[in-house]
Amino acid sequence: MAYDLTDKLVIGISSRALFDLELENGIYQTEGVAAYSAYQRAHEDEPLAPGTAFPLVRALLELNAAIPSRRLVEVVVISRNSPDTGLRAFNAIEASKLDITRAAFTGGESIARYLQAFKVDLFLSRDASDVQAAIDGGVAAAQLYDVPPTYQAPAKQIRIAFDGDAVLFSAESERIYKQKGLEAFTRHEQKNRHKAMTEGPFAKLLLRLAEIQQHFPPRQCPVRIAIVTARNSPAHTRVIHTLRAWNVAIDEAFFLGGLPKDQILQAFGAHMFFDDQEYHVELAATVVPSGRVPYKGGQLIFDKSLTRSVQGTQSKAPPMPTAKGEAVVAASKPPKKGKPAPK
Repeated sequence: MAYDLTDKLVIGISSRALFDLELENGIYQTEGVAAYSAYQRAHEDEPLAPGTAFPLVRALLELNAAIPSRRLVEVVVISRNSPDTGLRAFNAIEASKLDITRAAFTGGESIARYLQAFKVDLFLSRDASDVQAAIDGGVAAAQLYDVPPTYQAPAKQIRIAFDGDAVLFSAESERIYKQKGLEAFTRHEQKNRHKAMTEGPFAKLLLRLAEIQQHFPPRQCPVRIAIVTARNSPAHTRVIHTLRAWNVAIDEAFFLGGLPKDQILQAFGAHMFFDDQEYHVELAATVVPSGRVPYKGGQLIFDKSLTRSVQGTQSKAPPMPTAKGEAVVAASKPPKKGKPAPK
């Protein structure tokens, strides 16, 4: 009987998200494919340092030992490397004692069409175009930033933190805030406080993680989930009612009302944090592994309220002004750190 992935949490990951391949990527960018391939062959038996997603992947794979009768998690390397250069990643996986046995090496071709074939629930990469293609194809995906140099992963629990709007939930409310301002956003959320929000790109991943949590006693669950959102009262009410409608119990929630998220995330000890706004991801990435979630279609959400004075504490993130005086949520700009992965 063929192996079935439908009842498992499937993580698709690029080799550069799993391991630190920034030196190798630099060779590819500056010297080309031939030099990159030669370097990978010459060093294919040398170990690789962990990449941004390594702690999360290791911790998720360890869940399989918790319930020997049922495998909960599968990780698949999905990379633009060629089969030849991809050998180094497999060697590093073996040396790191990671229980990963499946991979797809596309030799420079787009990986997006293979994500559904592998039933991927979450795709992690350093490459902006691959992440965008995954989101456009309906797969939860994030572009990872550099791992914080002093980061220490939690030892006893898998801790994952999510932003709310445009990540777990749709971008509808975010768009109202950006285009019409805080007062319109607040009125909309109060009017719809008992109406569940539409699912965002990471909603299905949240539901899958909630299913895994059901396999463990509440106080012994190795997976802990938090929402870290710029919403505050009264906009928090709709978040709770949405989670109830989805039959999901979040372990922790932080309604920050525009406060920076980095100190909360550091205290929470996240293995990974997902947010749609570059402002928040750059800050979070200084303390915990973080990934930016692009908008479907690469769409931009413009903030027209910057032309008027807004008094009081905002309940969403500080806007990012552009040269024209507008503010925009970056949708396709890659992180300042990190370049496209080898094709």
